[in-house]
Amino acid sequence: MIKNKYSFIALIIFLFVGPFLFPNATIAEMLIFGIVAISTNIMLGYTGMLSFGQALFFGTSAYISGLMLLGGFPLFLAIPVATLGSFIISLFIGYFCVKREGLYFICLTFAFNQMFYFIAYVWHDVTGGEDGLVGVERPAYIDTQLTFYIFTAIMFLFAVIALYKIVTSPLGLIFKLIRENASRAEAIGYNVRFYKLISFSIASTFTGLAGSLYVLIHSMVPIDQIHWLKSGDIIFMTLFGGVGSFLGPLIGVVGYIWLSDTFSIIWARWPLIMGVIFAIVVLYFRGGVSELLENLFKKYKSISRKTEHEQDIKNTKLN
Repeated sequence: MIKNKYSFIALIIFLFVGPFLFPNATIAEMLIFGIVAISTNIMLGYTGMLSFGQALFFGTSAYISGLMLLGGFPLFLAIPVATLGSFIISLFIGYFCVKREGLYFICLTFAFNQMFYFIAYVWHDVTGGEDGLVGVERPAYIDTQLTFYIFTAIMFLFAVIALYKIVTSPLGLIFKLIRENASRAEAIGYNVRFYKLISFSIASTFTGLAGSLYVLIHSMVPIDQIHWLKSGDIIFMTLFGGVGSFLGPLIGVVGYIWLSDTFSIIWARWPLIMGVIFAIVVLYFRGGVSELLENLFKKYKSISRKTEHEQDIKNTKLN
């Protein structure tokens, strides 16, 4: 409980100081992909399911939202419809994917991702093909950088609170049980496939919510947002931040986007550096950056207590 309290205090501070640390488009992108990574963590960290298909839901929802805005529909209708579309698609795809485990589950999600990418690539009249969907304008009430950031931050907080309620509910405990021992969960009466489908749908629906917001950043939907490589980026962000904590993936998102923007300016082959960093995290920090920060915090508290104890002993001797 204490750790969660400190984490959420740090989150609120970040929301206030973030716009002063990063460009407006960058901080908005961090919050949007923060929703993606935290929701993906429910499937990956809490249920133990690794999917290479999350870009499918992110990109598809972005296309739906963008097309509705281009068609003159209001934003507060486009976002729910796009999110609902992701939910329906996740039920259909998840029904087939959760029938398999491990490598076969990964391959199925990858296959569906590439299927939807190919549809977006060839359906030029609707999606814009390789040029992407362009010309999507923000509504007048979030046209300024400040109002758009406030809107994005509110949607981010809504998603984080909803996801936190899920992981701290009995449903979240069932997800953890399935991750630890699916056979035992089945033996005591839980329908493992059903709960895996729920976990898959929750992660995909919130990823879709993020996708419906992403189109507003640059007023377009690039084709690469639905490519499987974007699914790889999402997994990287989640693991980089750490699947052992609820807000850990957000740290991964901030670190990944900031490092990507920084290294891409310095060196054209910046993905090599990111690859090395990812390898180091996987080999030596299995809990990601969040676990590293937590260990450093514990060490600091331990040293502080030791110093205080030694000071008390000295004071006692002097007295």
